[in-house]
Amino acid sequence: MCGIIGIVGHSEVAARLYDGLTVLQHRGQDAAGIATADGRRLLVQKGNGLVSDVFDEASMRLLRGNIGIGHCRYPTAGSEGDDEAQPFYVNSPFGIALAHNGNLINTDSLRGEVFEQDRRNINTESDSEVLLNVFAHELDGQKALTPQAAFDAVANVYRRCVGGYAVVAMVLGLGVVAFRDPNGIRPLVLGKRTTEAGDEYAVASESVAFDLLGFSRVRDVNPGEAVVLTADGQLHARQCVEPGKHTPCMFEYVYFARPDSMIDDISVHKARMRMGQTLGEKILRLRPDHDIDTVIPIPDSSRDAALEVAHVLGIKYREGFIKNRYVGRTFIMPGQEQRAKSVRRKLNPIPLEFRNRVVLLVDDSIVRGTTSRQIVQMAREAGARKVYLASAAPPVRHPNIYGIDMPTADELIAYNRTEEEVQELLGCDWLIYQDIEDLEHAVAGPKHDIKFFDSSCFNGDYVTGAEADYFERIKRLRSDDAKNTRRGG
Repeated sequence: MCGIIGIVGHSEVAARLYDGLTVLQHRGQDAAGIATADGRRLLVQKGNGLVSDVFDEASMRLLRGNIGIGHCRYPTAGSEGDDEAQPFYVNSPFGIALAHNGNLINTDSLRGEVFEQDRRNINTESDSEVLLNVFAHELDGQKALTPQAAFDAVANVYRRCVGGYAVVAMVLGLGVVAFRDPNGIRPLVLGKRTTEAGDEYAVASESVAFDLLGFSRVRDVNPGEAVVLTADGQLHARQCVEPGKHTPCMFEYVYFARPDSMIDDISVHKARMRMGQTLGEKILRLRPDHDIDTVIPIPDSSRDAALEVAHVLGIKYREGFIKNRYVGRTFIMPGQEQRAKSVRRKLNPIPLEFRNRVVLLVDDSIVRGTTSRQIVQMAREAGARKVYLASAAPPVRHPNIYGIDMPTADELIAYNRTEEEVQELLGCDWLIYQDIEDLEHAVAGPKHDIKFFDSSCFNGDYVTGAEADYFERIKRLRSDDAKNTRRGG
């Protein structure tokens, strides 16, 4: 998962791109990059690390221009090296820089096409560089550099590229081009700001970036739609391909997105509150005479759900863990050993909230189980009489192929196991999962018309389909053993 942003303004945009990336930092802490255009040249600064690590005063001074894009990345399988930091750029045609969030599932065949048919070379393992070269080739085939030419090029990208993706590209002489996959799996939001000099436009992975920058959220970019933000401040939009079944990524609402974001007109905060309500109702159905003393969230993304669980159960909500905010999100740590070490660095229990109590720990989801197992043990060590664990999401039994670097199936704790077996492995006294129907109803809410979600990591239903050998290929890339081998471990 990554964060992307693009701005076309009437003044220098580098500082605003930097600020926007800091707000999107939760989407990726492995690498960051910014590209701007000063009218004649593409200017790119990028590297591994947090946004604040990659950019300093000297590098920011080099990023001149009123047009720019930015990206922050977490380590996706096969794309952990320095060379994989985005944006990528090519000089022909015109000069194009591109950043993308998501994953193409036909990268291997595209790589061959790009070399043999398009006569272009790919230097990295990143599917973002493949996507850039496909877009560049299709734009090179147009007669003139206009918004219409960009739309026609994007239409051909849709024809060739399969997966879940949101893209922001900067084209010298035109402006910013942004588009979203035909199923709308990955999010992309459009914003606007009116200044004395005229209108300014921005696109970003989440609307929260606009709040800091003074932009108003206009709408979500539609599945299969492209927008062109020209250098003179004009917005052009076109549906470039017939949209497929609209299936926003469920894990955005469960875990990745900030609660103060709006994605596809759904408040992430309210979606998580509704998750807690339905989870609490399930607990009451299963154990109306429960003995739970306290509900404790596993910070941070489970707080909204945990508050509602406590409200439904009519019992105390307490903060039982103190989080070290200088340790990154363990889900997106690059290796199992690093994730395991980071849990105790990241969380420390408050013994007073556990001692002699039956506690219900609420988490957003359980993926590998490594973090959950350690947290259950920490609760016991802090003095809990019993430790129950509730997940606001269903069991994660399948890999995600649309940009979330979930492990291979056999590294998922719920894969080929019953809930009772998972409970035993986690060491808790009772394990409760959200039902998938309740999760989808909770996220959609009563006022929204989205009827389907990409819940593939829960139910194995991949809206784009996948080639028969695809999962074996990603297993070779995504397993922790493979990652350790690439790092020389």
